[in-house]
Amino acid sequence: MASRLRRRKRSPWLVTLLLLFILIGLCYAVVRVYFRAPDQKTADDSVMIQRVNGPVISEDLSDEEAEALRSHYERKPYFYTILISGRDDDNGGTDTNILVALDSPNGYIYGVSIPRDTKAYIQGKNHKINFAYNAGGMELLADTVSDQLGIPVDYTVLVDLKAFQALVDAIGGVDFYIPVDMDYEDPYQDLSIHFSKGMRHLNGAEALKVVRFREGYASQDIGRMQTQQDFLKAVAKKLMTPASLLKLDEFCQIFLNYVDTELTVGNLGWMGGEAVKIGMENIEFATLPGDWKSPYIYLNQEEVLAMVNQYLNPYTEDRTAEDLNILT
Repeated sequence: MASRLRRRKRSPWLVTLLLLFILIGLCYAVVRVYFRAPDQKTADDSVMIQRVNGPVISEDLSDEEAEALRSHYERKPYFYTILISGRDDDNGGTDTNILVALDSPNGYIYGVSIPRDTKAYIQGKNHKINFAYNAGGMELLADTVSDQLGIPVDYTVLVDLKAFQALVDAIGGVDFYIPVDMDYEDPYQDLSIHFSKGMRHLNGAEALKVVRFREGYASQDIGRMQTQQDFLKAVAKKLMTPASLLKLDEFCQIFLNYVDTELTVGNLGWMGGEAVKIGMENIEFATLPGDWKSPYIYLNQEEVLAMVNQYLNPYTEDRTAEDLNILT
């Protein structure tokens, strides 16, 4: 199981999102919106948890100790962390959570998928990490991710999955190979999923059922994430066709109707421009490394720390094991 969690590939989620960023940027360029780089979170931002911000510098510390503490939380320029979450259903949870690092000076974008069953400490108790959104919205979810990984979340992007359905319909549906037979009924959610394994043309409503299905995979959440990634790769491929450019206004409206973020339109336009300069060959994707032991996925602290320092760390100094809060 752990080897599957560590597998790296190009991220169709990221490719799709970045294409939407670029489309939004182009759309608003027409009306001359000023593009600007987002601000970074600092120790003065109250939404950030204190441990990640850096502790208050005590008067008891020597000048050398205080300076070392400040240096530990010095930010890299134009390096941003963005938590992208998909709101799964009317129950209010987040089905998909991806932490994206954008390093503009070094020219790379890296995304890490956070399995919904990851064990986390939330409001004084152990929970699966997707509980955080139900308990406290994107702020608590971002704080929980920050606490685990020892790094700040600069911005959040919450996508209602109605946007996913609308986007698939806007591009005329998608041809997709369904990897397993899917048979599931949930009267509580008014959810009925019945598809045979094989190639099929999916409209938006059908596609949403396919990417939500999880019960028929041996690895459940991990298997579903793989199907989501494969499907969004097919969406991204269709978005890059000339015909999609003719629907720019429609894509913009979908974004405005179904996406909630602190990023401004100008910020999104700037990020879209950076994504174009960075290039798809410098966009990578992975899943937080860990092992499934029912009912949780337990993260591997050593491997997570290495991943954070190589790809996700917005600070000039490496994080240490003490900076992370990985539950065992």
